[in-house]
Amino acid sequence: WCGFLRSLLSVLVSPRMAGLRVDFGLLLEPLGFIKVLEWIFSIFAFATCGGFQGETTLQVSCKGVANKTVTAAFAYPFRLNTVVFSAPDPKRCGGTWTDVYLVGNFSSSAQFFVTLAVLSFLYCIAALVVYIGYKHVYQQNSKFPLTDLAITVITAFLWLVSTFSWATALADIKMSTGASAIPGIESCKAPGTTCRFASVTSMKTLNVSVVFGLLNMVLWGGNIWFVYKDTNLHNQSKRIPQQSP
Repeated sequence: WCGFLRSLLSVLVSPRMAGLRVDFGLLLEPLGFIKVLEWIFSIFAFATCGGFQGETTLQVSCKGVANKTVTAAFAYPFRLNTVVFSAPDPKRCGGTWTDVYLVGNFSSSAQFFVTLAVLSFLYCIAALVVYIGYKHVYQQNSKFPLTDLAITVITAFLWLVSTFSWATALADIKMSTGASAIPGIESCKAPGTTCRFASVTSMKTLNVSVVFGLLNMVLWGGNIWFVYKDTNLHNQSKRIPQQSP
């Protein structure tokens, strides 16, 4: 991305800036249309993941307390090991209730996914500016298509890695915030104390974020061909004469 943005800046400050030729018709061609879809889907990817907030709830009964609701609120970037359940009562079940934390730190996978979505969003804006206003410069300078191709290939691969990494982390987040977390809570094992899982916030939006990650992976992967067609690599391959048998 940085190399392409530097190249874009060099064009914008050059005398050829006066050669701006706005052509929105390119948005109807595969190269521009797919870039618009990538821009839109990147927004949905980081919005559905980065904007999530939820909580998991337990029903606790202990000394002097019956069916008290305790909650642990969690959100992006999902450092669950820093999230603590509220105490059942001021006396903390007669001193038998200690601070109870959720398990796991999934910030690396979540931040990788969201950061890639944000960078993809910014790159799509820069690319669309070039496609719509400076397509003639893009085609005349062979460095632009080659840089665009390299970034497209790398981004498609990163979407593959980040999406599957985030999908794995999401499965672990569901385990850590669901009923399976109760057996690991030491305070719930104290004599006279019982804990029952009550509820957890629906994670449908996080499931959707994985879907958008897969869609972005497919879009960027499919876009490789259309970007490649604008490079001199493709043009040279067409100029190579076929040898007769």
